[in-house]
Amino acid sequence: MKSEITTLQPEAVWRHFNAICKIPRPSGHLAGITQYIMNFGNTLGLETILDKAGNVLIRKPATLGMENRKPVVLQGHMDMVPQKNADTVHNFETDPIEAYIDGDWVTANKTTLGADNGIGISSILAVLESKTLAHGPLEALFTYDEETGMSGALGLNPDLLQAEILLNTDSEQEGELYMSCAGGINLTASFRYKDEPYVPEDEIALKIVVSGLKGGHSGVDIHLGRANANKLLFRFLKYAVQEYDARLASVSGGTLRNAIPREAEAIITIPSEYKNDFLDEIADFEALYIHEYGFVEDDLTMVAEEVALPATLIPEPIQDDLINAVVGCRNGVARMIPEVPEVVETSSNLAIVHSSEGLIEILILVRSSSESMKQALTSSLESIFSLAGAKVEASGDYPGWEPNLNSPVLKVAKEVHKKVLGSDPEVKIMHAGLECGIIGALYPNLDMISFGPTIKFPHSPDEKVNIASVERFWKFLVTLLENIPVR
Repeated sequence: MKSEITTLQPEAVWRHFNAICKIPRPSGHLAGITQYIMNFGNTLGLETILDKAGNVLIRKPATLGMENRKPVVLQGHMDMVPQKNADTVHNFETDPIEAYIDGDWVTANKTTLGADNGIGISSILAVLESKTLAHGPLEALFTYDEETGMSGALGLNPDLLQAEILLNTDSEQEGELYMSCAGGINLTASFRYKDEPYVPEDEIALKIVVSGLKGGHSGVDIHLGRANANKLLFRFLKYAVQEYDARLASVSGGTLRNAIPREAEAIITIPSEYKNDFLDEIADFEALYIHEYGFVEDDLTMVAEEVALPATLIPEPIQDDLINAVVGCRNGVARMIPEVPEVVETSSNLAIVHSSEGLIEILILVRSSSESMKQALTSSLESIFSLAGAKVEASGDYPGWEPNLNSPVLKVAKEVHKKVLGSDPEVKIMHAGLECGIIGALYPNLDMISFGPTIKFPHSPDEKVNIASVERFWKFLVTLLENIPVR
C-alpha cells in the first residue's frame, strides 16, 4: 500500500521524502541516511564520495548540449532536529517519522517532520535520478550534522568541490531568495558541585513543570516573541527561593541548542506548612505568564505536583548562583540590523539547563550577522556566568555569509522566478545559520543563493511543509538549472 504522500506532485520529490521519513536521522545518528544516499549514487553509476567529515558528494555529468554551462553544486544537510511532545512515545534513533497529509500541508504525528532539510535533499535526489531534466555539470553535496554545529560543512575539504555556483536548498519560505545569513557560536556554562545529603525537616517535594509552549527554530522564529520555558521556570524559582525558602534538587529544561525550549521542570523542597499558599502562587504565576504571552502561547501551562522527597539537594550557594545567572541571562533578540531594521542581527537562545550527578550545564546559542556583535554578546553572557562561578567555554564558532549584491546567479534566479512563477522574488537576509557561510569561507569564489519551499514551525512538533509550495519550488529549481549561464 502506498503512503498517501507519494500521491503528491512532484512525484519523484515526494517519493524520496517518503523513503527518507522511514530512515531515522537525528543529528549524530546518520549511518542509515548516509548509506541510503551512497547506495543511491552508486546504483545510478555516478561518482559517489564519502569524506572524512561524513559528507556525501555525488557527481553527475552535464546533459547533452549543456556541457559548457557553469558547474553547479546542489547542497542540503542530511540530519533533522528530533523534537516531540513530552507525552509522545517516539525514539528518533529507531522509529520512522509518521508523515501524513493535513489539508494543504504535510506534517508528522506529534514529532518534527524533518522537511528541514528533507525536502531539499529529496529534490536533489530527484534531479540526480532524472533522465529528462536539462542541466550542466552537477555536484550534489549532502552535509553531515548541520543542526548541531555544522560539523560536516566545517570539516569539508577545500579541494573537494569543482563547482562555481552553489544552490542551497535549506530556506523555508517560498518566494524568497537568500543571499546572506548569520554566523553563530555555542556557549556552555557549567557548575560542578557535591550533592548535599537531604535530611527532611517537615518538608515536602514538588515537581514544577512549564509546558505547552510553541518553541521553534532559534533563528527563524526568535523574533516572534515566543516564551522560553527555561526563563519562565527560573523566574519563578527565584521567587520561590526568596518567599518560600525553596531548595532546588534538580532541573531539566530544553533539549537542543538551536530550538527554543518548550518545556522545563524542576524538583524543589519547601516547608510543608507552605504547601497550599505555594500552589496558589503557581496558579498566579501561570495566569501572569498567560497574560504576558497569551498572544502567542495559547497552550502555556505551569503546574506543580507533590513527589517523593529527593535524596540530595544542590548546595544552596550553587543553587542561588545558578538561579541568578539564568534569570540575568539575555535571551531572544538583542539587536536588529540598523540598515535593515525588520531583520534580526543578533540574538541568543538559552536552550538547555540540566542538572545531573554533581554537574549543571547551561547551553546557549548566539547568532549574529555582525562578527563584532556576535563576540560582544558572547562576552556579555560569559561575564554573567563567570561572575556566578561557572566555567564557561565557547565552541563551534562559524562565520556568517556576506551578501554579494552583484551575484550573477542571483540575477538569473530573479529572472527565472518571474518567468516561471509570475512574481518577483524577495531578496532577503536570514538570521538563521546556513552552511553557505562556512562553505563560502572555504570556497571564496563560489556564487551562492539559498531557497526552498514553505516550511512552518521547524524544530518543533508543529513542523509542516506546504504541498503546493513544494511543486513551485521544484519548477523553479529545474528551470534555474536549465538557465545556468555558460562559463
